[in-house]
Amino acid sequence: MELQEHVIDLPKKVYVGNGILSKLGDYLYQLNVVDPILVIIGPTVRKLVLGEILNKITWLGKVEMVEVNNSSIEEVNRTEEIAKRVNPKFILGIGGGKTIDVAKYVAYRLNINFISIPTAPSHDGITSPFASIKGLGKPVSVKAKTPYAIIADILVLSSAPRRLINAGIGDTIGKLVAIRDWKLASKLTGEYYGDYTASLALLSAKHALACAKIIHRDLKYSVRLLTEALISSGVAMGMAGSTRPASGSEHLFAHAVDLLQPNAAMHGELVGIGTILMAYVHGINWKEIRNALNKVGAPTTARQLGIPNDIIIKALTIAHTIRPERYTILGDRGLTWGSAEKIARDTGVIE
Repeated sequence: MELQEHVIDLPKKVYVGNGILSKLGDYLYQLNVVDPILVIIGPTVRKLVLGEILNKITWLGKVEMVEVNNSSIEEVNRTEEIAKRVNPKFILGIGGGKTIDVAKYVAYRLNINFISIPTAPSHDGITSPFASIKGLGKPVSVKAKTPYAIIADILVLSSAPRRLINAGIGDTIGKLVAIRDWKLASKLTGEYYGDYTASLALLSAKHALACAKIIHRDLKYSVRLLTEALISSGVAMGMAGSTRPASGSEHLFAHAVDLLQPNAAMHGELVGIGTILMAYVHGINWKEIRNALNKVGAPTTARQLGIPNDIIIKALTIAHTIRPERYTILGDRGLTWGSAEKIARDTGVIE
């Protein structure tokens, strides 16, 4: 039997802990980081941790900073031009999901080592080798740079707006559906399926469900649990060489809604609702998923997001067209309008 090459690209080191941003200089020294360095930050980072960050990296020498406001291809191109001028040895992405997406995509295009320093646990992009960039003509993730290292300060992450934390829970719970879709595709189309990576993604989802039970009692511990789940989900994608372990029909639904009504909700919020809907189709316990999201205060209905019922139904009918090469429970033909409406009503997503 012919052996096929399977390359696994993983972070060199992952640092997780309370207040560890104060050790940033030490970590960069351990990682043999040298200047010049390009630091890519989001608009809210200046208020949160910028002063502390600058104090810890001044010894490195030449440090250039650029602020990005979104994850559009225009911001990527602008940042890339700055990077070409600076010619950095390392890129540090400090901020939320959009900031880190830009940082790792620029790092990928220029083949520069990238270090992920998230300030919000809103989705598993903090560690995955894929990025969601607007304006590329498709609403799906593209190949990006695997983080050279991840530095996750739980004090910083737990101070993020609760909506961002809830979105991270929604995104992670989605793996319950994603691995079902992946296994189904393997059976029906012969697609590669990795038992270990699927188990890792499933474990991430179970940790997210655990967060929902304790987050009101112990926020910091819950955020640490969520952060480690997001990291392991990203590692699963790195091991699989694709987003398969973490993105299935629930993500296709989320992308479809965003296509029909851009910026109506956060990615993780749409994935959470998509997970309820697709769990229903798969025959998974969708009520447990809905209850978990309700418990943390994440949206579970179209009304809560201000999205019209017909957008939800339409998204369900076109979701299978978002990535036609990726087989899911939606099949090749997708759902009829009547079936989609029944699913949405039965799960309470629409009234």
